[in-house]
Amino acid sequence: MKLVILDRDGVINHDSDHYIKSPEEWTPLPGSLNAIALLNQNGWRVAVATNQSGISRGLFDVHALNAMHDKMHKALAAVGGRVDAVFFCPHLPEDGCDCRKPKPGLLMRIAERFGVPLADSPMVGDSHRDLEAGAAAGCPPILVKTGKGAATLARGDIPQGTLIFDDLAAAAQHLVALPPKKKFG
Repeated sequence: MKLVILDRDGVINHDSDHYIKSPEEWTPLPGSLNAIALLNQNGWRVAVATNQSGISRGLFDVHALNAMHDKMHKALAAVGGRVDAVFFCPHLPEDGCDCRKPKPGLLMRIAERFGVPLADSPMVGDSHRDLEAGAAAGCPPILVKTGKGAATLARGDIPQGTLIFDDLAAAAQHLVALPPKKKFG
C-alpha cells in the first residue's frame, strides 16, 4: 500500500493566523482537491495529520471541526478523491502531548492504523513542525510553498533530503511519477 500523509491548513486549504474555525472559513487551495484525487487514482491512500489547538483555545469545538472535514470530504468526492483518515491534535503547545507536531505521535498512530512503514510514507507540509514531525517519524519530508511554505523555505534549516514543490498538485505529480517500489531516502 502507498500512503501519503498531508498537513491540512496551508496544504489542502487556505490557512489563517486567526485559525480556520468553521466550514465557511474552510476553502481549498487551488488544485489541492484534484491533487488528492490524482493520488487516489494512482493507488495512493491519503491521511491527514493536523494540529487543531483552536479547540483547546475555545475558538471552535469538535462539531465544527467535523463539519469542516465533512465539507472537505464532500468537495473531494465531487472531483473523485478521498481522504482515508483524519488525525488531529486538539492540544495547546504547552500541554506536552505526544501528538502535537513537531512530535511524531499523530504520524505513528497513522502508521499503526494503516500498517505501513513510515519510511515509505511521505509527509507533506508547509511548516517546520510538519517537516520535523515527518523526520522524527521517519517519513520522507516534502515541503510545499503554499500556506507558510515560502516562509519556511526562506527561514531555512529544513530536514536533509526534503523535497520542495510549489504546491500539493506539483508534489502529487512527482509522487505518481515514481516507479513502482521506489524507496525514499
